[in-house]
Amino acid sequence: MRTAFQNFKRVVIIIYLIAIHGVLVYFVGERVLNSYVFIQPVETTTVPAPNGSKAIPTPLPVPDAFADANTNEAAVGGMPESELATTPGLMIPVVGVRPDQLIDNFSQTRSEDRYHDAIDIPAPAATPVIAAADGEIVRFWDSELGGITIYQITADRQFVLYYAHLQGRAEGINVGMTVRKGSTIGYVGDTGNAGAGNFHLHFSIARITDPKRFWEGTNINPYPLLKNGSYPQNY
Repeated sequence: MRTAFQNFKRVVIIIYLIAIHGVLVYFVGERVLNSYVFIQPVETTTVPAPNGSKAIPTPLPVPDAFADANTNEAAVGGMPESELATTPGLMIPVVGVRPDQLIDNFSQTRSEDRYHDAIDIPAPAATPVIAAADGEIVRFWDSELGGITIYQITADRQFVLYYAHLQGRAEGINVGMTVRKGSTIGYVGDTGNAGAGNFHLHFSIARITDPKRFWEGTNINPYPLLKNGSYPQNY
């Protein structure tokens, strides 16, 4: 009887030890296995838009009178395109604006202590914006400050012209396109930080110092050039 009891006791102890070892093996094995195969879930975050970019107000419909981007004679007050091509100097990039109506606000300061480095040319909404010189459309950029914009490099590749706060770009105008002076490329608007209802074209000229970063050139005051019909190299 005593021998049977001792055998039973041994069996209970063995079962207990096996159970304890099994639990230890389970937990230790789980930790070891997790260290090799467990992948920590990746936290997802919303990536902000690139600096200086946000949604731009939907451009207003362009009036029929201004809808034809190829009607250069209407865009330049009836001057034939053949005659326009031989006219020296820059052209005021807003249809209907005379030289005496231009205002020199190139050196004014703006928000965050920025210099304007451009001139503002007020005009009614949807007034055609025309290329101030022959050249190539090289960039479209919709930004918080400039709104709907166009960058154009002059034909001699020396200067970049910047047109901002546009209501929209003219139909058929694309990056890489060569445009003639006086061609309609966009329409006056109030996008970006222009202020609602403050319709005008923000226009700047910069001498290109690095062709790979043409938008960071040395700014030149457009006012005397547009007022006198001069070209930057000859001014």
